[in-house]
Amino acid sequence: MAAVAAAGIAVAGVASAGESGSRTGPAKNKALQASLDAIVQDGSLPGALMSVRDRNGRVTNYTAGVGDVRTGADVPVDGYTRIASITKMYTAVVVLQLVGEGKIALTDTVEKYLPGVVRGTGEGAPLDGRKMTVRQLLQHTSGLDSYTFVSKGILPIRNRFFDARELLDSALTQKPTFGPGEKPVWSYSNAGYILLGLVAQKVTGRPFAEVVTDRILHRAGLTETYFPAPGERGIRAPHPRGYMFTPDENGRPIPGSDLVDITRFDPSIAGTAGQMIATPSDVNRFLVALQGGRLLKPRELAAMRTTVDAPGFPEGWRYGLGTIEFKLSCGITAYGHGGDADGFQSRAAITPDGRAVTLVGTSDEAHQAEILALFDKALCASN
Repeated sequence: MAAVAAAGIAVAGVASAGESGSRTGPAKNKALQASLDAIVQDGSLPGALMSVRDRNGRVTNYTAGVGDVRTGADVPVDGYTRIASITKMYTAVVVLQLVGEGKIALTDTVEKYLPGVVRGTGEGAPLDGRKMTVRQLLQHTSGLDSYTFVSKGILPIRNRFFDARELLDSALTQKPTFGPGEKPVWSYSNAGYILLGLVAQKVTGRPFAEVVTDRILHRAGLTETYFPAPGERGIRAPHPRGYMFTPDENGRPIPGSDLVDITRFDPSIAGTAGQMIATPSDVNRFLVALQGGRLLKPRELAAMRTTVDAPGFPEGWRYGLGTIEFKLSCGITAYGHGGDADGFQSRAAITPDGRAVTLVGTSDEAHQAEILALFDKALCASN
Protein backbone atom coordinates (compact mmCIF):
# COMPACT_ATOMS: atom_id res chain seq x y z
CA MET A 1 0.00 0.00 0.00
CA ALA A 2 1.28 3.48 -0.82
CA ALA A 3 2.70 5.43 2.06
CA VAL A 4 0.05 8.12 1.81
CA ALA A 5 -2.75 5.60 2.27
CA ALA A 6 -0.91 3.87 5.10
CA ALA A 7 -0.70 7.21 6.87
CA GLY A 8 -4.48 7.52 6.67
CA ILE A 9 -4.31 10.59 4.42
CA ALA A 10 -6.50 10.36 1.36
CA VAL A 11 -8.35 13.56 0.50
CA ALA A 12 -7.75 16.94 2.06
CA GLY A 13 -10.08 19.92 2.05
CA VAL A 14 -10.18 21.93 -1.15
CA ALA A 15 -9.29 25.59 -1.06
CA SER A 16 -11.75 27.92 -2.73
CA ALA A 17 -10.82 30.07 -5.68
CA GLY A 18 -11.41 33.14 -3.56
CA GLU A 19 -8.46 32.24 -1.34
CA SER A 20 -6.04 33.00 -4.15
CA GLY A 21 -6.70 36.73 -4.26
CA SER A 22 -6.55 37.97 -7.85
CA ARG A 23 -7.19 34.43 -9.06
CA THR A 24 -10.82 34.54 -7.88
CA GLY A 25 -13.10 33.01 -10.47
CA PRO A 26 -16.60 31.67 -10.90
CA ALA A 27 -18.07 28.96 -8.70
CA LYS A 28 -16.37 25.59 -8.99
CA ASN A 29 -17.81 22.97 -11.31
CA LYS A 30 -18.92 20.33 -8.81
CA ALA A 31 -18.49 17.47 -11.29
CA LEU A 32 -14.89 18.47 -12.02
CA GLN A 33 -14.12 18.79 -8.32
CA ALA A 34 -15.65 15.39 -7.61
CA SER A 35 -13.56 13.81 -10.36
CA LEU A 36 -10.40 15.42 -9.00
CA ASP A 37 -11.23 14.15 -5.50
CA ALA A 38 -11.77 10.63 -6.86
CA ILE A 39 -8.34 10.51 -8.52
CA VAL A 40 -6.53 11.02 -5.21
CA GLN A 41 -8.86 8.83 -3.13
CA ASP A 42 -6.63 5.74 -2.89
CA GLY A 43 -3.50 7.75 -2.03
CA SER A 44 -1.30 6.46 -4.85
CA LEU A 45 -1.55 9.93 -6.41
CA PRO A 46 -1.07 12.12 -3.33
CA GLY A 47 -2.34 15.39 -4.75
CA ALA A 48 -3.66 17.18 -7.80
CA LEU A 49 -4.19 20.76 -8.86
CA MET A 50 -5.94 22.23 -11.86
CA SER A 51 -6.54 25.68 -13.28
CA VAL A 52 -9.42 26.31 -15.67
CA ARG A 53 -9.67 29.55 -17.63
CA ASP A 54 -13.02 30.01 -19.35
CA ARG A 55 -13.55 31.67 -22.72
CA ASN A 56 -14.18 35.01 -20.94
CA GLY A 57 -10.88 34.89 -19.08
CA ARG A 58 -12.32 33.94 -15.68
CA VAL A 59 -10.09 31.55 -13.72
CA THR A 60 -11.12 28.75 -11.37
CA ASN A 61 -8.46 26.83 -9.45
CA TYR A 62 -9.04 23.34 -8.03
CA THR A 63 -7.04 21.18 -5.62
CA ALA A 64 -7.45 17.74 -4.09
CA GLY A 65 -5.43 15.42 -1.86
CA VAL A 66 -2.37 16.46 0.09
CA GLY A 67 0.65 18.50 -0.88
CA ASP A 68 2.96 16.72 1.55
CA VAL A 69 2.31 13.13 2.67
CA ARG A 70 4.55 13.56 5.71
CA THR A 71 2.79 16.58 7.18
CA GLY A 72 -0.64 16.24 5.57
CA ALA A 73 -0.45 19.85 4.35
CA ASP A 74 -2.98 20.92 1.73
CA VAL A 75 -2.06 21.15 -1.92
CA PRO A 76 -1.32 24.86 -2.47
CA VAL A 77 -3.84 26.56 -4.72
CA ASP A 78 -2.18 27.12 -8.11
CA GLY A 79 1.23 26.12 -6.76
CA TYR A 80 4.45 25.79 -8.73
CA THR A 81 5.10 22.40 -10.36
CA ARG A 82 7.56 20.89 -12.81
CA ILE A 83 5.83 21.10 -16.21
CA ALA A 84 8.30 18.72 -17.86
CA SER A 85 7.70 18.27 -21.60
CA ILE A 86 5.23 21.15 -21.73
CA THR A 87 8.58 22.97 -21.97
CA LYS A 88 8.72 21.79 -25.58
CA MET A 89 5.99 24.27 -26.50
CA TYR A 90 8.13 27.13 -25.20
CA THR A 91 11.24 25.86 -26.99
CA ALA A 92 9.26 25.50 -30.21
CA VAL A 93 7.86 29.02 -29.90
CA VAL A 94 11.38 30.46 -29.53
CA VAL A 95 12.51 28.62 -32.67
CA LEU A 96 9.39 29.66 -34.61
CA GLN A 97 9.87 33.28 -33.56
CA LEU A 98 13.35 33.09 -35.09
CA VAL A 99 11.76 31.59 -38.20
CA GLY A 100 9.33 34.52 -38.38
CA GLU A 101 12.27 36.93 -38.11
CA GLY A 102 14.06 35.23 -40.99
CA LYS A 103 16.93 34.02 -38.80
CA ILE A 104 16.04 30.33 -39.19
CA ALA A 105 14.18 28.41 -41.88
CA LEU A 106 12.25 25.24 -41.11
CA THR A 107 13.93 23.60 -44.09
CA ASP A 108 17.42 24.53 -42.90
CA THR A 109 19.63 21.67 -41.82
CA VAL A 110 21.12 21.44 -38.37
CA GLU A 111 24.53 21.56 -40.05
CA LYS A 112 23.97 25.20 -41.02
CA TYR A 113 23.93 26.26 -37.37
CA LEU A 114 25.99 23.55 -35.68
CA PRO A 115 28.52 22.38 -38.28
CA GLY A 116 30.02 18.99 -37.55
CA VAL A 117 28.09 18.51 -34.29
CA VAL A 118 25.54 15.91 -35.39
CA ARG A 119 27.28 12.77 -36.56
CA GLY A 120 25.92 9.43 -35.37
CA THR A 121 28.52 7.15 -33.84
CA GLY A 122 26.32 4.16 -32.98
CA GLU A 123 26.44 0.93 -34.95
CA GLY A 124 24.87 1.48 -38.34
CA ALA A 125 23.77 5.00 -37.35
CA PRO A 126 23.18 7.23 -40.39
CA LEU A 127 22.53 10.32 -38.24
CA ASP A 128 23.94 13.35 -40.01
CA GLY A 129 23.20 17.01 -39.32
CA ARG A 130 23.55 17.69 -43.03
CA LYS A 131 20.37 15.69 -43.61
CA MET A 132 18.40 16.67 -40.49
CA THR A 133 16.14 19.72 -40.66
CA VAL A 134 14.76 22.10 -38.05
CA ARG A 135 11.21 21.05 -38.94
CA GLN A 136 12.05 17.39 -38.37
CA LEU A 137 13.42 18.14 -34.91
CA LEU A 138 10.35 20.16 -33.97
CA GLN A 139 8.03 17.43 -35.21
CA HIS A 140 9.97 14.39 -33.91
CA THR A 141 10.54 13.06 -37.42
CA SER A 142 14.36 13.22 -37.45
CA GLY A 143 14.97 9.66 -36.23
CA LEU A 144 17.18 10.95 -33.40
CA ASP A 145 16.85 8.67 -30.39
CA SER A 146 16.87 9.94 -26.80
CA TYR A 147 19.81 9.94 -24.41
CA THR A 148 20.68 7.06 -22.12
CA PHE A 149 21.39 8.54 -18.69
CA VAL A 150 17.93 7.72 -17.30
CA SER A 151 18.09 4.00 -18.05
CA LYS A 152 18.22 3.21 -14.30
CA GLY A 153 15.72 5.88 -13.30
CA ILE A 154 16.18 9.26 -11.68
CA LEU A 155 17.46 8.27 -8.22
CA PRO A 156 21.08 7.48 -9.21
CA ILE A 157 21.40 10.82 -11.03
CA ARG A 158 19.06 13.08 -9.07
CA ASN A 159 21.91 15.38 -7.99
CA ARG A 160 23.94 15.16 -11.19
CA PHE A 161 24.28 18.21 -13.47
CA PHE A 162 24.16 17.54 -17.21
CA ASP A 163 25.44 19.84 -19.91
CA ALA A 164 23.25 19.98 -23.05
CA ARG A 165 26.10 18.79 -25.26
CA GLU A 166 26.66 15.83 -22.95
CA LEU A 167 23.01 14.80 -23.38
CA LEU A 168 23.19 15.19 -27.14
CA ASP A 169 26.41 13.20 -27.43
CA SER A 170 24.76 10.35 -25.53
CA ALA A 171 21.87 10.30 -28.00
CA LEU A 172 24.24 10.26 -30.94
CA THR A 173 25.67 6.94 -29.76
CA GLN A 174 22.24 5.33 -30.21
CA LYS A 175 20.97 3.73 -33.36
CA PRO A 176 18.27 5.99 -34.84
CA THR A 177 14.67 4.92 -34.32
CA PHE A 178 14.18 4.89 -38.09
CA GLY A 179 16.19 5.66 -41.19
CA PRO A 180 15.35 7.55 -44.38
CA GLY A 181 12.20 6.16 -45.99
CA GLU A 182 11.45 3.79 -43.12
CA LYS A 183 8.13 3.65 -41.28
CA PRO A 184 6.90 4.76 -38.87
CA VAL A 185 8.51 8.12 -39.50
CA TRP A 186 7.63 9.63 -36.11
CA SER A 187 9.28 8.97 -32.77
CA TYR A 188 9.27 11.18 -29.69
CA SER A 189 12.76 12.45 -28.91
CA ASN A 190 13.84 14.56 -25.96
CA ALA A 191 17.27 14.78 -27.54
CA GLY A 192 15.76 16.52 -30.56
CA TYR A 193 14.62 19.36 -28.32
CA ILE A 194 17.99 19.52 -26.61
CA LEU A 195 19.42 20.03 -30.08
CA LEU A 196 16.85 22.74 -30.86
CA GLY A 197 17.90 24.58 -27.71
CA LEU A 198 21.50 24.54 -28.92
CA VAL A 199 20.39 25.87 -32.32
CA ALA A 200 18.47 28.72 -30.66
CA GLN A 201 21.48 29.58 -28.49
CA LYS A 202 23.78 29.64 -31.52
CA VAL A 203 21.46 31.89 -33.53
CA THR A 204 20.74 34.35 -30.71
CA GLY A 205 24.17 34.22 -29.10
CA ARG A 206 22.58 34.01 -25.65
CA PRO A 207 21.82 31.24 -23.09
CA PHE A 208 18.49 29.58 -23.76
CA ALA A 209 17.11 30.43 -20.30
CA GLU A 210 17.65 34.12 -21.06
CA VAL A 211 16.16 33.77 -24.55
CA VAL A 212 12.95 32.06 -23.40
CA THR A 213 12.59 34.54 -20.54
CA ASP A 214 12.95 37.60 -22.77
CA ARG A 215 11.02 36.31 -25.75
CA ILE A 216 8.13 34.54 -24.01
CA LEU A 217 7.89 35.08 -20.26
CA HIS A 218 8.40 38.84 -20.27
CA ARG A 219 6.43 39.38 -23.47
CA ALA A 220 3.41 37.47 -22.21
CA GLY A 221 3.66 38.64 -18.60
CA LEU A 222 4.29 35.15 -17.24
CA THR A 223 5.52 36.00 -13.76
CA GLU A 224 4.98 32.48 -12.40
CA THR A 225 7.05 30.56 -14.94
CA TYR A 226 10.82 30.10 -14.96
CA PHE A 227 13.70 28.12 -16.39
CA PRO A 228 15.73 26.85 -13.38
CA ALA A 229 19.27 28.16 -13.16
CA PRO A 230 22.23 25.73 -13.26
CA GLY A 231 22.33 23.82 -10.01
CA GLU A 232 18.82 24.85 -8.94
CA ARG A 233 17.28 21.61 -7.70
CA GLY A 234 14.30 22.83 -5.69
CA ILE A 235 10.97 24.39 -6.66
CA ARG A 236 9.88 27.87 -5.66
CA ALA A 237 7.19 28.20 -2.99
CA PRO A 238 4.38 27.51 -2.76
CA HIS A 239 4.52 24.05 -4.29
CA PRO A 240 3.26 20.54 -3.58
CA ARG A 241 5.81 17.80 -3.21
CA GLY A 242 6.27 15.28 -6.02
CA TYR A 243 6.37 11.50 -5.54
CA MET A 244 7.29 8.28 -7.30
CA PHE A 245 6.77 4.62 -6.48
CA THR A 246 9.72 2.76 -4.97
CA PRO A 247 11.80 1.49 -7.92
CA ASP A 248 13.15 -2.03 -8.42
CA GLU A 249 16.84 -2.79 -8.95
CA ASN A 250 16.54 -1.69 -12.60
CA GLY A 251 14.97 1.66 -11.74
CA ARG A 252 11.46 0.66 -12.81
CA PRO A 253 8.62 1.76 -10.49
CA ILE A 254 6.83 -0.93 -8.50
CA PRO A 255 3.12 -0.04 -8.74
CA GLY A 256 1.46 0.23 -5.34
CA SER A 257 4.77 0.39 -3.46
CA ASP A 258 5.67 3.04 -0.90
CA LEU A 259 6.05 6.56 -2.21
CA VAL A 260 9.46 8.21 -2.56
CA ASP A 261 9.69 12.01 -2.34
CA ILE A 262 11.39 13.13 -5.56
CA THR A 263 10.57 16.83 -5.35
CA ARG A 264 14.21 17.87 -5.34
CA PHE A 265 16.48 16.85 -8.22
CA ASP A 266 18.64 18.49 -10.85
CA PRO A 267 16.38 19.17 -13.86
CA SER A 268 19.26 19.63 -16.29
CA ILE A 269 18.61 16.01 -17.35
CA ALA A 270 15.57 17.46 -19.17
CA GLY A 271 17.06 20.77 -20.36
CA THR A 272 15.23 22.52 -23.19
CA ALA A 273 13.08 19.41 -23.60
CA GLY A 274 11.53 19.56 -20.14
CA GLN A 275 13.23 21.70 -17.47
CA MET A 276 10.72 24.51 -16.88
CA ILE A 277 8.59 25.17 -13.79
CA ALA A 278 5.28 27.06 -13.68
CA THR A 279 1.94 27.39 -11.96
CA PRO A 280 -1.06 25.87 -13.80
CA SER A 281 -2.69 29.28 -14.29
CA ASP A 282 0.50 30.68 -15.84
CA VAL A 283 0.64 27.80 -18.32
CA ASN A 284 -2.90 28.75 -19.31
CA ARG A 285 -1.80 32.38 -19.74
CA PHE A 286 0.92 31.16 -22.08
CA LEU A 287 -1.63 29.20 -24.13
CA VAL A 288 -3.91 32.23 -24.36
CA ALA A 289 -1.03 34.50 -25.42
CA LEU A 290 0.10 31.96 -28.02
CA GLN A 291 -3.34 31.45 -29.53
CA GLY A 292 -4.04 35.18 -29.42
CA GLY A 293 -1.05 36.06 -31.58
CA ARG A 294 1.10 37.72 -28.92
CA LEU A 295 3.98 35.27 -29.35
CA LEU A 296 3.86 34.08 -32.97
CA LYS A 297 2.81 35.53 -36.29
CA PRO A 298 -0.19 33.79 -37.97
CA ARG A 299 2.03 31.93 -40.45
CA GLU A 300 4.24 30.43 -37.74
CA LEU A 301 1.27 29.57 -35.49
CA ALA A 302 -0.35 27.78 -38.45
CA ALA A 303 2.88 25.87 -39.03
CA MET A 304 3.02 24.93 -35.36
CA ARG A 305 -0.47 23.44 -35.63
CA THR A 306 0.13 21.52 -38.85
CA THR A 307 0.23 17.95 -37.56
CA VAL A 308 1.31 14.43 -38.48
CA ASP A 309 0.33 11.02 -37.14
CA ALA A 310 1.99 10.22 -33.83
CA PRO A 311 2.23 6.41 -33.42
CA GLY A 312 2.25 5.44 -29.77
CA PHE A 313 0.19 8.40 -28.62
CA PRO A 314 -3.47 7.92 -27.62
CA GLU A 315 -6.06 7.72 -30.38
CA GLY A 316 -7.06 11.14 -31.64
CA TRP A 317 -3.71 12.80 -30.83
CA ARG A 318 -1.47 14.20 -33.57
CA TYR A 319 1.79 16.13 -33.33
CA GLY A 320 2.65 19.50 -34.81
CA LEU A 321 5.76 21.61 -34.20
CA GLY A 322 6.09 21.35 -30.45
CA THR A 323 2.37 21.00 -29.86
CA ILE A 324 -0.15 18.17 -29.62
CA GLU A 325 -3.54 18.26 -31.34
CA PHE A 326 -6.11 16.67 -29.03
CA LYS A 327 -9.40 15.38 -30.42
CA LEU A 328 -11.69 15.62 -27.41
CA SER A 329 -14.65 13.38 -26.60
CA CYS A 330 -17.04 16.30 -27.20
CA GLY A 331 -15.81 16.72 -30.78
CA ILE A 332 -13.68 19.80 -30.10
CA THR A 333 -10.03 20.04 -31.14
CA ALA A 334 -7.62 21.51 -28.58
CA TYR A 335 -3.91 22.29 -28.79
CA GLY A 336 -1.33 21.94 -26.03
CA HIS A 337 1.12 19.44 -24.60
CA GLY A 338 1.71 17.02 -21.76
CA GLY A 339 4.66 16.54 -19.48
CA ASP A 340 5.90 13.77 -17.19
CA ALA A 341 8.78 14.60 -14.86
CA ASP A 342 9.68 12.42 -11.91
CA GLY A 343 7.11 13.42 -9.30
CA PHE A 344 4.70 15.28 -11.59
CA GLN A 345 2.43 14.59 -14.57
CA SER A 346 0.86 17.54 -16.32
CA ARG A 347 -1.53 18.14 -19.21
CA ALA A 348 -2.33 21.52 -20.76
CA ALA A 349 -4.39 22.65 -23.75
CA ILE A 350 -6.61 25.40 -25.13
CA THR A 351 -9.76 25.16 -27.26
CA PRO A 352 -10.47 27.41 -30.27
CA ASP A 353 -12.81 29.60 -28.20
CA GLY A 354 -10.15 30.22 -25.56
CA ARG A 355 -10.98 27.75 -22.79
CA ALA A 356 -7.66 26.64 -21.27
CA VAL A 357 -7.00 23.84 -18.81
CA THR A 358 -3.80 22.79 -17.05
CA LEU A 359 -4.03 19.73 -14.80
CA VAL A 360 -1.16 18.39 -12.67
CA GLY A 361 -0.85 15.28 -10.51
CA THR A 362 1.92 14.93 -7.95
CA SER A 363 3.13 11.58 -9.26
CA ASP A 364 4.04 10.80 -12.85
CA GLU A 365 3.21 7.11 -12.40
CA ALA A 366 -0.26 6.86 -10.84
CA HIS A 367 -3.73 7.24 -12.39
CA GLN A 368 -2.51 8.40 -15.79
CA ALA A 369 -5.69 7.30 -17.57
CA GLU A 370 -7.87 9.06 -15.01
CA ILE A 371 -5.83 12.26 -15.35
CA LEU A 372 -6.36 12.19 -19.12
CA ALA A 373 -10.07 11.54 -18.76
CA LEU A 374 -10.48 14.48 -16.38
CA PHE A 375 -8.37 16.69 -18.65
CA ASP A 376 -10.76 15.89 -21.52
CA LYS A 377 -13.78 16.47 -19.29
CA ALA A 378 -12.50 19.84 -18.09
CA LEU A 379 -11.81 21.07 -21.63
CA CYS A 380 -15.29 19.98 -22.72
CA ALA A 381 -17.10 21.51 -19.72
CA SER A 382 -19.35 24.50 -20.33
CA ASN A 383 -18.16 26.47 -17.29
